[in-house]
Amino acid sequence: MDAATPTIIDPRWRVFLRVVASGSLSKAAAALDMPQSMVSRHIAQLERECGERLFRRTGRGVHLTEVGELLLPRIARLAEEADALADDVRSVRGQPVGEVLVGMLPSAVGQYAGALFAAAREQMPGVRLHLSEGASAQLDEHLREGRLDMAIVLREDEAHVDDGHVLARLPLQLVGRLGDPLLAGGDVPLAALADLPLIVPSRPHVLRARLDRLGVEHGLRLRAAVEVDSVRLQYEVAAVGGGYAIAIVPPAGLDPRLAACRIARPVLERYVVLAESPRRPRTRASREVLRLIRQLASRDMAG
Repeated sequence: MDAATPTIIDPRWRVFLRVVASGSLSKAAAALDMPQSMVSRHIAQLERECGERLFRRTGRGVHLTEVGELLLPRIARLAEEADALADDVRSVRGQPVGEVLVGMLPSAVGQYAGALFAAAREQMPGVRLHLSEGASAQLDEHLREGRLDMAIVLREDEAHVDDGHVLARLPLQLVGRLGDPLLAGGDVPLAALADLPLIVPSRPHVLRARLDRLGVEHGLRLRAAVEVDSVRLQYEVAAVGGGYAIAIVPPAGLDPRLAACRIARPVLERYVVLAESPRRPRTRASREVLRLIRQLASRDMAG
């Protein structure tokens, strides 16, 4: 914790919460940037003071005991209230201060990471950004667990945007090998995908579920020829003629071995959304970082 931040809750309980979120002493130590021995010592001290074990150690990590489960919701609430109070104290001094954890899709890193860091350094010197990269499903999991304050994620349709802020609406495109005549004529209708060898993620991926639903709604037989669970791998299979991927084409463009065209009639869009964690308090620092990301998105759209 920053030296200028009032200590309202025993820092060892914050270590406890991080171990719970990580499920591992070593992962918690990495997230907290402290030696694992210190994490173990803090937990041992808390257990001695409580007179009970808080965690069961296993070969696959740590799990809460019954006592730990009983204490967790109250400690989490206390930590949130302490963060809110500390934020109020800092706000009186006029500058946002503290750590903000932001997750990004790989496709968003080039657009946002450097610009966000530079803007935060200039406008909010008291804020420490912790940036991480991951797939949308992984980022959503970290948001639910409270391991991120916010993240740039994907939503398949507007109904699933919820309370997030839409940064961009991007069309899905059919991606295949360069020179494929199907991709040379501009838009391709959804009906043309019937019986094509599609390179798709395995179930229960949200895009796969959407394709299943579209097939039923439009009476189409959408054939999954290959199941590949990352866009990069899908592109590699498409580049050697293994079929067609369905994806958002990045702003930097495609691999020179590939070609793409927009899927139309109907146009299929995905939403790039800035989502917040329901388990993290909204501090002044996190609100200001949210504002910066939205500002960057608006600037890029205007450009």
